[in-house]
Amino acid sequence: MVEQVNYPENKRSELLNENTQPLTKMPIFNNCDIVTKGWYITCRSQEIPQGKAKSLTLCGQQIVIFRGQDCKIRALDAFCPHLGTDLGIGHVDGNLIRCFFHHWGFDGEGNCEDIPCSRHIPSQSKLQAYATEEKYGFIWIYPDSKPGYGVAEFDELKDKDLVCVADNSLERNCHHHICMMNGIDAQHLRTVHNLNVKMHLSLSEKHYENIIDFTLSGDFPNTNFREKLASKFLGNSYEYTMRYADACVGMLTIMKNIRLIPPLYMIYAYTLGGIENCKIQPIYIAVKRKGFLGCLRTQFLLYLTQLMYYFLRGEDGMIYDNIRYNPNALLSIDEPLIKYMNYVNKLEPSIWSKNVDK
Repeated sequence: MVEQVNYPENKRSELLNENTQPLTKMPIFNNCDIVTKGWYITCRSQEIPQGKAKSLTLCGQQIVIFRGQDCKIRALDAFCPHLGTDLGIGHVDGNLIRCFFHHWGFDGEGNCEDIPCSRHIPSQSKLQAYATEEKYGFIWIYPDSKPGYGVAEFDELKDKDLVCVADNSLERNCHHHICMMNGIDAQHLRTVHNLNVKMHLSLSEKHYENIIDFTLSGDFPNTNFREKLASKFLGNSYEYTMRYADACVGMLTIMKNIRLIPPLYMIYAYTLGGIENCKIQPIYIAVKRKGFLGCLRTQFLLYLTQLMYYFLRGEDGMIYDNIRYNPNALLSIDEPLIKYMNYVNKLEPSIWSKNVDK
């Protein structure tokens, strides 16, 4: 069973009414008008070779990304300030992107550096530039020119060589804030997935660089032969952690503190689609090991991570494709969900947000 933590009524009220005052005049959680500051995934690095450009829609914004002669990725608002042509159909010239229409050239900071027919460059010709980073095999964009910090990492994997395998992306018919909470909803492990787990909901949080960690642990059940066999090989308890970064990246660590199998790592990168729609990019992560046997072990761990994801994906999809989130009758066992909603409402909106006094 999933064990409920019994709080006194005053504690439950405190959880439900914890300071959720956002930095804007409207709530951020489940609000399609607000895009929080954070790193948003775009496309695989290999899709943009040297000297190539691509225009894409990211959280409602049209962005052009291009790789210059120096092999660095740059990102700008896509539409030329002259007459509005999408720079994605232009061409890369050195480290500039040139508009297809009149060949105006822009650098990675959004400055217009060259107009073929004029020596005068209007002051209004500057474009918004965005910080970029290449990590986990993808290009990431931050909705500002200066991010302050990089794409989130697993603490125990920092400075290690990693193997990253991207699965096919998928869409859900809800805001990504909602389906991101799936990993900390302990109740549904039994009700949806028929996993007879005893979740004690021991909760730890870590706040830095707009990151929050939820660690949940419990005991392996011993109600049937299969469960007893599993606990004999793996141990008597289990633990997993969900790390959330900027309410747009979820980082899952499972199989923690058990025998035989090392921790498994997976990233869920989210982008806002249309109204009540989001896109999810799953990425499996493992440490790169040396030698033939090390390579086999790494591939086995990546495959095992994928199997765990596939085991849960279909049933969870049925939920989040058919939901109108209405968190008005929460229980004390929903403490992680409440804390997550509070965390989101304290994040900072980006310049991609709508109807917000920025």
